[in-house]
Amino acid sequence: MTQPITTAVTLRDLYRSLDERKRPEDVARMVLAVAEPSREAAEALRAAAVYAGGYSSMSDNFHRSFASLNSQLNVAAALFAVARPADAADVEAVEQYLATVERGIGKTVGRNVYKHDRLNKQQREARGIDISRRQYNKRFRLTARMEDKVRRRERERTRRALTLASKSRLASQLRWEQFAADVPTACFIAYYVARCNLRSVFTIDAQVRPYDTACDAMMTSLRASPATNWLAVAHVMPDDEVVRRLTDGEKGRLLGRYYEMLQRAGAFLAEVWAGSEIRRRTMIVRRGNDSTTWNLMAGAWNKLRDGWFALCHALGADEIIERQCFGKVMRLMAADVAAWHRSAGSKLHTDTDVWAELPLPWRVLAGEETCTRAQLEATCDRYGIDPLKSGWLARRGTKDVTPFSPTPELVHGVVVSSPQMARALRKAGAFSGKSFRPDGSEVDLEELIDAAHASRANHYVTETLKYVQKQPDDPGY
Repeated sequence: MTQPITTAVTLRDLYRSLDERKRPEDVARMVLAVAEPSREAAEALRAAAVYAGGYSSMSDNFHRSFASLNSQLNVAAALFAVARPADAADVEAVEQYLATVERGIGKTVGRNVYKHDRLNKQQREARGIDISRRQYNKRFRLTARMEDKVRRRERERTRRALTLASKSRLASQLRWEQFAADVPTACFIAYYVARCNLRSVFTIDAQVRPYDTACDAMMTSLRASPATNWLAVAHVMPDDEVVRRLTDGEKGRLLGRYYEMLQRAGAFLAEVWAGSEIRRRTMIVRRGNDSTTWNLMAGAWNKLRDGWFALCHALGADEIIERQCFGKVMRLMAADVAAWHRSAGSKLHTDTDVWAELPLPWRVLAGEETCTRAQLEATCDRYGIDPLKSGWLARRGTKDVTPFSPTPELVHGVVVSSPQMARALRKAGAFSGKSFRPDGSEVDLEELIDAAHASRANHYVTETLKYVQKQPDDPGY
């Protein structure tokens, strides 16, 4: 694979896409602008890039929290006469700043209860705090609120990092130097991450697998190149073939990062589990269940767990799995999807039975409960499940190559034919779970009609192109 002259801006765009949710066809076009892949890879990427561009009603990013401490820091600098940190997003600097200014009013970090943790007049005088009660209370409230905001902001950042991990494992944690070390490697990672980030379709069938023909062609080139950065690839695809190429030091460091992220996902799962009454035997969601957080964290746990198992096998540390063989986490299923399964003659997935019998996996990770490999294998055997093929023990074997298909336009998982139509219907509240009432809503009915025409035209154009491509030499067309 040859490497053309590459601008930092273009490669930076690919790097930024690891933290976004761009469509694979758009990333394919970016890859073709950055590198000159092999003939097979170029053909596969061009077939995807044909569908690049155009309007989509779907967001090209994951949810971000934009909460800022700038205004509170400015007020604190004026009240305490202590220079604020230059960067409000620097958590360590903000925490050190809060510890400094709170010492000035005799407040302890983390003690924020207004009724019990404030100093009375005698205590303030004993500490030499010569300000009025009103001024003291103002400073106490400000620092308490800032502490709370720091915690909430960090929680959202952790939640977002785990949301990304539920799709592409540790790809978003790659440093720029690691990503840019080898251009073909960077191109593969960016495109594969875009494929991993595809939204789930509302269906009872299997979801589209991310490893498609373009991924397979680029991976063939990486195998033949001595410059391939396999450590970077292992962040997103820790298959046996990939991790075997790492040094023991690289495997160990990566194992530590997977373990750290598993702990974070486990903490979220434990919190949701404690605050919900989840039906473990069925995993059908009911009122009061935080299904959004649970399903995101379950996806993160399972993805990170795969990487952990693969690295343990590659390090020859099977004795760890023998003693600490924590299981997968099942997602919560909507009742209508469960009814759909039953109407189609499907039963509850047998993985749910295994999950229901094993100890809660985050408790096994924390050492609070025990689950050995023999225990897991016996449970799988009881329900007729192969623990290797089903992923309860490891992700092994070669990947199946999926033919590329254009990214469908989805609204809550349902495929729609026109992004304009989807946007208009969303404004009218059609996808809110409530009755559709265009009267009195903000939707412009003329816009809705125009969108319907655009949808019909788009459908006709698509079908016409399909016909021309299939019968290019038909003289009667």
